[in-house]
Parts: sequence; structure tokens; C-alpha cells
Amino acid sequence: MRRRVLVLCLAALLAAAGCSGSGGKSASVVVTTNILGDITRAVVGDQAEVTVLMKPNADPHSFGISAQQAAQVERAGLIVYNGLGLEEGMLRTVHTAEENGVPALPAGDRANPISFAGNKPDPHFWTDPARVRDVVKAIADEVVAHVRGVDEAVIRANAERYRGEIDALDRTMTEKFGGIPPERRKLVTNHHVFGYLAQRYGFEVVGAVIPGGTTLASPSSSDLKALADTVRAAGVPVVFADSSQPDRLARVLAEQAGLHVAVTPLFSESLSEPGEGAATYLEMMRANTESITTGLTRS
Repeated sequence: MRRRVLVLCLAALLAAAGCSGSGGKSASVVVTTNILGDITRAVVGDQAEVTVLMKPNADPHSFGISAQQAAQVERAGLIVYNGLGLEEGMLRTVHTAEENGVPALPAGDRANPISFAGNKPDPHFWTDPARVRDVVKAIADEVVAHVRGVDEAVIRANAERYRGEIDALDRTMTEKFGGIPPERRKLVTNHHVFGYLAQRYGFEVVGAVIPGGTTLASPSSSDLKALADTVRAAGVPVVFADSSQPDRLARVLAEQAGLHVAVTPLFSESLSEPGEGAATYLEMMRANTESITTGLTRS
């Protein structure tokens, strides 16, 4: 009798393990950044649970996660992450989950990435709507392949509808930026964020207060002086600072340049809370388009 009970218990445990292990799909999607989270929710709709790890107004380079969130990553049916070195605070967690068999989509790899000086990949692909359009299709493909219980037709329809909204955004940005004289299409930011936007819409990135593509770096006094000289020579009227970062460094640059240079915040790396101007990817891009156009056309 005891032997029979032991065998039955063992069978039950093995059955439970088979249901919850990597051999079967899970019904959840875990997304690292809030920008990708909004895009993924537009694709998934009500077909599955989507958990976004990064809070509004956070820094994607440095945000961390709790033990509970790490467990959600390990149990996900699909992880969607930016990649290209963006999520410096939690890439190890993502890679560990991948090694344990959790399917993962490094979205930046599907966006035809460009490079910084020194041949480092630029992770900020979302500033180019055309690249986001490609990523939307990749997300739909991976959700259909790996997330349990979704209706493929619904996922595909959601993706196509959202791709249409991105096309409309691209047309709006092209029209707005078309009103900026070519000699004024020069960008200075607090760190290198807008390389993709510059490439698509014909801007020149004059420089950045913080060298490189991460907010975790720090500028030296010689970096600031060199950029100040460049700003002076280019006649740049505005420095754009990330809304999630203090603009102290940008103001120091403006003071060192010895010019009347405005400092304008942009929502460049994080969505905002609802009602703060950038609660969705589309809202963020429209707000940034208005800010850049206004900043570069002021007299």
C-alpha cells in the first residue's frame, strides 16, 4: 500500500513538472522596457498577460528588478527585450532565463541596428518608426510561436493595425521635420540617443554632453569644452535633455558654450505616467517631434 501511494505521488509530481516546465508554452509575455512594453501590448491585446518590468520615467540603462520580477522572467512564455546593450542593470537575468530555455526576442537585433563610433551597436532604434514597424512584426511572430492560447489571426490583425498607426506617425514626423531649414537640423543631446532619427529624417548629430550611448558614462572637462566649441561653431540654438535625467550637465554645457542655448526636455528613453505627455510610444514620438521642431525653428 505504501509503495502504491509513493508511486502515485511520484507520478503526480512528474505530471505537474511536465505542465509547468519548459516543454510547454506559458501564457505570459514579460517585457523589459516600458517603450517595448507599450508596443508589445498593442500587438498582444487581450490575448495574453503582458508584464512590463521598467516603471515610467525610469532609466533603461540602470533600472533593476525585484526577486519576484526575476521569477516572472523565468516563468515567461516569451521575453521581449531591447538588447544591443541597453538594459545594463538586468541583462544577466534575461540571459540566465534564455539559458534555462525561456524563449526571448532581442528586439534591437531585428531593427537593422546602426553603430556608434568604436563600432558599438546603438540600442535606441525606437527613434525611427520604420524600424519599430519591423519590430512589431517580429513581436507578433514570436508571440504566435511561443505564447500559449493566443489566436494567431487576432495577433496578426493587431500588429497590422498598429503598423498602420506607425506609418501615420512616420508621415507626421516627415512633414513636421520638413519645415526645419536644413542648416538648422543639428542635434545636441545629453547622451547619444537620436542617431536613428537623424539618419531617417536628415539631421546631423553634432554631439552629446555624455559621450557614448549610456547614461552611466560621465563627461570629462575636456569633453565638455570640446562639445562647447562645436556648439559655438555650429550655432545650435537648443540642447535636448532626457526627461528622466537631470539636465544639470546640459546646462553646464550651455554655460560653457557662452551662448544663449535653451535646454529642452525630451522623452527619449522612457515613457511617462499617464497625463504627463508620453504615456504611449506614439504619444512620446509626437511630443518629441513637436519639441524638436519648436526648438530648432525658434529665432
